[in-house]
Amino acid sequence: MEFVVSLFLLCCVFVIVVKCDSGPLIDVVVDRYDIPSVCPREVGTEDFVRYHFNGTFFEGGKKFDSSHDRGNAFISQVGLGRMITGMDRGIMGMCVNERRKITIPPHLAYGSIGTGGVIPPDAVLVFDILLLDIWSSDDKVQISTISKPEKCKRTVEASDYVRYHYNGSLLSGTYIDTSFSSNKTYDTYVGKGDLIQGMEEGLLGMCVGERRIVVVPPFLGYGEKGYGTKIPPQATLVFEVLLVDLFNTNDDMEVVITRLAKNCTRKTVKGDYIRYHYNGTFLDGSAFDSSYKRNSTYNTYIGMGYVILGMDRALQGLCIGERRRVVVPPHLAYGEQGVEDLIPSSAVLVFDIDVIDFHNPKDPIEIKVTHKPKECNMTSEGDDMIQYRYNCSLMDGTLLYSSDHYDSAPITTLGANKVILGLDDGLKGMCVGEKREVIVPPHLGHGENGASGVPKSAVLFFELELLSLSKGVPDGYMFVWLGDSPDPLFPAMDLNGDHEVPLEEFSAFIMIQVSELKGRLRPGMDASVIIKDMFDNQDRDKDGKIVLDELKLKAEEDSDKARHEEL
Repeated sequence: MEFVVSLFLLCCVFVIVVKCDSGPLIDVVVDRYDIPSVCPREVGTEDFVRYHFNGTFFEGGKKFDSSHDRGNAFISQVGLGRMITGMDRGIMGMCVNERRKITIPPHLAYGSIGTGGVIPPDAVLVFDILLLDIWSSDDKVQISTISKPEKCKRTVEASDYVRYHYNGSLLSGTYIDTSFSSNKTYDTYVGKGDLIQGMEEGLLGMCVGERRIVVVPPFLGYGEKGYGTKIPPQATLVFEVLLVDLFNTNDDMEVVITRLAKNCTRKTVKGDYIRYHYNGTFLDGSAFDSSYKRNSTYNTYIGMGYVILGMDRALQGLCIGERRRVVVPPHLAYGEQGVEDLIPSSAVLVFDIDVIDFHNPKDPIEIKVTHKPKECNMTSEGDDMIQYRYNCSLMDGTLLYSSDHYDSAPITTLGANKVILGLDDGLKGMCVGEKREVIVPPHLGHGENGASGVPKSAVLFFELELLSLSKGVPDGYMFVWLGDSPDPLFPAMDLNGDHEVPLEEFSAFIMIQVSELKGRLRPGMDASVIIKDMFDNQDRDKDGKIVLDELKLKAEEDSDKARHEEL
């Protein structure tokens, strides 16, 4: 019987034709002295194998060859005469990581001729073998799913861009590489030839968050050349893959409303200023940022380029109190550059946003009358002194302040810069007993800096009730005439007609004007104090009474002062 065998020996290949003489048949002796506990596949006919060996003579135990010494495993195909017959038989049924000692008689090795001056005639050979790899030309990529999310809206398709973590090993378990140690995903397009073919196939159909074992036969991996120092030629590769991210360059942002707003009368538009809370995560659910953790909303203008493009678009058309989930592909977010130590390159971002409030810098206050008395003879205006009840909240309903928290309701003078401008305007034109809801934009409230307990740029919501109203006088005045003053004035002041007006008579005169609604004292002050101040101002010689000449002199001085101010 003739057969052809090949042996890598001293880095050379020898091809020998052997004529086997008839003789007693001595078969191969196999000692399976180390068998792995798990053996998913055994060597069969026409399988390719990659193994290490030490070759020794049965007699004397001298070593004649070793793949270990050369540093390269031996690669061949089983059962087709490409190895000596004894090796073909002895390696059948082996498992990866199994160790065998195969004793081969001469007629199943190099016979009566030997080879190359290394193997003498009729030598019994002993091979100590460690099987490293098995594959077949019919093998396909093997995919085993370890875990998969319950919900999977989208799977990897050709032309998608993916980010994934992996552990890579040879079929024997020998470590190759891992992305986990650097905490950086492997990022690439699928189906464009940027990956080995087996990995291209292994990634298809994956969901974000899915874990797979992908076994790649050598001809779908790095083939005969191998790769670097860690992947030998003709190596089956095993990858444990965790898909972290997935998008396509044609993707647009995705917006899902997770909570509708109640009574939405206005939606955000370009140019509005918005305050919102958010949680930011990647597609796999891992968080990268949150405004809640900072206990501070994110505040920005809409549609003016202050935020990433995808978010700029997603913030339009929102209502106060609305919640949205916004999925932003990298080309509408931070792109290939990402953000150092925060956003990886080419990361899809997921924002869960909650709109707290928004306004436009041109907004006036909004007033809604919720109750108005049937009788309303007098309304509040500038310089009036009022007492009012209020609740002040954010637009999400968070109560900031309330007059109910104090012993008495506040008193203020309208137009005197005692309260924020929007509230001052909102309190004008009210009847006693009237109730209002007033929305105050921040530029008429506490502005960009906020105030104690009031966030920056917050829109404020006031519930108001006017409790009392005292008509006021212009700033700088203590008393004003509500019509024309008496002419001449002094005889009207001189109630008893004795040509002099002491304090008591002057006080009685003023109070008559107030009671007859002909004049008004400044509200909020003691009337006797105001009248005494007015009297002292007219009593030029400080003798305790006002006479006609003093009143004339005072009137002339006031007239001269007015003309001087006009000039």
